[in-house]
Amino acid sequence: MEDIVFVGDMSWDETFTVSHFPDPDEKVPASDLTDGFGGVAANSAVAAARAEASVAFMGRVGRDEMSRQANKHMRDHDIRTMLVPAEGMLCRVVSIVEPHGEKRLVLYPGVSIYPEPEDLSNLTLEGSFHLHTAIYGPAGRLLIDMAKKAGLSWSLDLEPATFPEGIEQLEYAIDGASVLFVNDRAAALIGEAPVARLEAMGAHSVVRTRGPLGAEYHAAGTVTHIPAPEGLPVLDTTGAGDCLAGWFLAGLSRGVCPAVALEDAVLAATLSCGAKGAQTAYPTLKQLNHEKEKRAK
Repeated sequence: MEDIVFVGDMSWDETFTVSHFPDPDEKVPASDLTDGFGGVAANSAVAAARAEASVAFMGRVGRDEMSRQANKHMRDHDIRTMLVPAEGMLCRVVSIVEPHGEKRLVLYPGVSIYPEPEDLSNLTLEGSFHLHTAIYGPAGRLLIDMAKKAGLSWSLDLEPATFPEGIEQLEYAIDGASVLFVNDRAAALIGEAPVARLEAMGAHSVVRTRGPLGAEYHAAGTVTHIPAPEGLPVLDTTGAGDCLAGWFLAGLSRGVCPAVALEDAVLAATLSCGAKGAQTAYPTLKQLNHEKEKRAK
């Protein structure tokens, strides 16, 4: 099986559970604290690995203790790593989560938010078939050119922060992309008829994540809607969209049709909301299959 290569951010996340979001100058005690590695690209890589895909990850790390642990963390998930050290510290994210799962995030980018163009000399695409990224910097254009020259398909996670100057700034990466992942916040920023606009820009397909409503797969003028499964607890939605992306790509890597891959991905993302944190909550393939067997009875 060839690798899915994930390129992008890695972070150290701290998730605090509170009764309510603080008002200005209010101190709210946290009832729970969960910490662990995160980041859009790193989360999706771990999710795909837990879905038993063959996975590689390329990104920047710093010189701090969390950066020193990053390589071991990824390799513990059987992920082939291409980590480039730089002076500074790993990205940090603080998540504040209410009991019903709503969250607010504070991010310090550090040096690991996205590789620099010169870092891509460390990227090996040989033996890979697909590239996935969320573009946070000028290396994005070079990265997509590398994928094209290597004959790889590619996908993008269109986080709102990846196109602060408008979706047109990512047109070079959208045109020809096999899949775009778009949440409701990103869709609102894209504007009216966001999926149609992305398709007009050259995207082959779009996965629109709809939170508690599930997700939609748009391709060739058709829409497949996969509702979120009922009856599962929602404690923390952090990283659920990243989990969905990783699981969806893992399914495609096994030759599963997009509708079935998305059904598994929605279930995996919903299961991930049943525990605190991002990667720490992602299900394994065994856990997902067990849940599917329970629901089939």
